[in-house]
This record gives sequence, structure tokens and C-alpha cells, in this order.
Amino acid sequence: MNKRNYNIIQDQHGVPIKMWTQGVPVDEPSKQQLLKTAKMPFIYKWMAVMPDVHLGIGATIGSVIPTKGAIIPAAVGVDIGCGMMAARTSLTASDLPDHLLGLRSELERLIPHGMTKTRGQRDRGSWHTPPELVDQAWAELVADFELICAKHPRLQKTNNRTQLGTLGTGNHFVEICLDEHDQVWVMLHSGSRGVGNAIGNYFIELARQDMQKYFINLPDKDLAYLVEGTEHFDDYWFAVGWAQRFAMKNRELMMQAAMNALRQIIHKPFNAKVEAVNCHHNYVDKEQHYGEEVMVTRKGAVRARLGEYGIIPGSMGAKSFIVRGLGNQESFCSCSHGAGRVFSRTEAKKRFSVADQIVQTEGVECRKDAAVIDEIPAAYKPIEAVMQAQQDLVEIVYTLRQVVCVKG
Repeated sequence: MNKRNYNIIQDQHGVPIKMWTQGVPVDEPSKQQLLKTAKMPFIYKWMAVMPDVHLGIGATIGSVIPTKGAIIPAAVGVDIGCGMMAARTSLTASDLPDHLLGLRSELERLIPHGMTKTRGQRDRGSWHTPPELVDQAWAELVADFELICAKHPRLQKTNNRTQLGTLGTGNHFVEICLDEHDQVWVMLHSGSRGVGNAIGNYFIELARQDMQKYFINLPDKDLAYLVEGTEHFDDYWFAVGWAQRFAMKNRELMMQAAMNALRQIIHKPFNAKVEAVNCHHNYVDKEQHYGEEVMVTRKGAVRARLGEYGIIPGSMGAKSFIVRGLGNQESFCSCSHGAGRVFSRTEAKKRFSVADQIVQTEGVECRKDAAVIDEIPAAYKPIEAVMQAQQDLVEIVYTLRQVVCVKG
């Protein structure tokens, strides 16, 4: 029998919380937030917590919340379907140009990123006129979106088609990486953009209204839930599934654009279908666990069934990992989705300078300015410690290091 690799926290009113956090810091506010969630009466068996755990809105990031009979929209969050995609190419480091600014510029040109808040003008992070590939992808999504909007018209006027195939802001990124064999990879991180945000916020509010309607008192208003079999639950389940499909398609389109950027800069023919992974880390799905069908919400966690591939990125300038799941049942077959923040974005901007950013991202072609200090590597937990804490959840297949990083 393997040595247990997790700790348990629990209070008298909640289910156990199994924490894969040995050797990594967990602050007290995160523990208190987890204990509140564990008190909900529909949690199935226990909660699992990944080593990148930190305080979140709605639910703790790095938590795996299995439920029966109800779902918490704020635990899924508003970046529905946020996740990662990585593809290994047949190119090697020697095929890359000596200076990588041109490649970063081409990635930035082909993939809308960031956001501009200017009234009446186009947001630079969206399309003015979506290209044909985007319109073809939207054609696969639009019928179900119209069904959602027929019942919930407020969702109609959202950034949907014009943000499909775009990156966004914050910790979303597109990177060119090298593995241990100097093979070139493209890796990216994004979700369901403005339309997913709108769907998330809308149903979070509906869940809160349901709690008021039925006089249900909660340990935290963000734990408002929808009961299976009710109209709001069914509508949310349909909408959240659609947003997760949007997010996956969003990543696929950006990956195609990133490959086109490589082809513009590197004129040698290459194969980009050698290996690809596309996985969510903010989502909900129905799964079988311990002989029962359960709804599993992963808030900043990746599914890691036996043999299933996943992606665990480090921060800018740190290592990232392509992993293979070990199918650990006690974690509900899950692993971390990254390194996890130590400092909030506000705190990181107070603590660190552009000079710190330049030192910590040495060797990476990326923005090095005040607007991205909140993404500095020191704002995150050490990725090596995070990987050590979950060695019974996944095995490392490839270790990647970034050489180009595009941030929103």
C-alpha cells in the first residue's frame, strides 16, 4: 500500500477535505473557504484539494467538488471552460530564429489579445470582422446559443462570435516552449471569453435568487446552488456545457493561428500533429466515481484519469509540464492546473518592480513592463514543490521551458 500523500482537514459540520499540499503553503483564508464549501449537504463523500490551492471567488481555486443533486454555479466560476492546449511540433530549437521578437510579434498580430475599454470603438482583444475559420467554428455553436438566448435574452448581447479565437487578459497566454529534447511546442491558456463570463454571472445571480425565494441560509452567498430537476438547473447545465465547447473551440482556433505564425517566421516545413492536448481546468461534468454518477466541479484542477494527458503550466519564466494521469480515485482522478498564486495581483504589483520582472523572465521573449508585474514568477508557488506534492496523481511525460510568451 502506498504511503498516503495527502492531509485531511474537517470540521464537525462538513465532509472531509483531502489536501494534496504536503510541502507547499496553504493560507488560512483558503482553508476557511474550503471548510465552508464542505458544509454543503450535497457534497459527495469528500472534497479533494490540489497543491496549487489558493483563495478564489465562489470556491477555492485548486478544489475538486463532487456533488449529487445540486450544483454551485459560482464554484464553476465565470471563466467557464478555461483550460490549456499544447501541441508538439517536429521543429527543434535550432530551427528557431536567433532573435525571437519577430515570432512574438507575429503571434500578437494573428491572435487578438488583451482588452481596450473605449466606448464606441472595437476592443483590440476581439475581431472587427472574424476570419472565415472563426465563422465556420461559430456556425457549429450558434444554434445552441440561440436556444439559450431564447429563454435568457440577456445573454444575446454578449461578446461571443467576435471573441471566438481570441486570448483575453490576466493569466491567459500563448507560448513557444522547448522540451528536454529541444523539441518545439506551442502551448496556450484561455477559456470561454466574454460570453462564458456572462453565462456564469447570470446563473450565479439566478442561484442567489433561488436561495432567497426558498429562505435558504448559506455559510457564504457564493455557495448559492441550483437543485437538479429544476428549470434553472437544466438551463444552466445546457449553457455551461455550451460554454465549455466554446472554450475548447476557442483554443483550437488560436492553436491554428499560432502554427500559422510559426510558418510565417520559419520557412521549413514541419508537422504539428505529433501530440496535442486540450483540457479544461474550470468546469463541471458528470462522471462515474465509486459506482455512482456524480457531478464533478473542478475549480482550477485538471482531470487525470489513468493514462489521460494533461497540462500543468508554471508561471512566466518557470517550467511547465505535460503529464499523464495515474487515475487516483481519492482525488476523483484530478491534478493541479498550475503553480497557484502566493500573492494576489494587487499584492504582486506592490511587492515587485519591472526590474524584478526582467530578472525573473530572463531568456524569455515576452513583455517586461508594469502591466504584467502581477504575472511575475515570484507571485506563484514553486512549480517543483507543486509537482512533488502530487506525484501520486500524475507522472511527468515532458518538461517544457518557455522561450516566447504572449500575454493579454
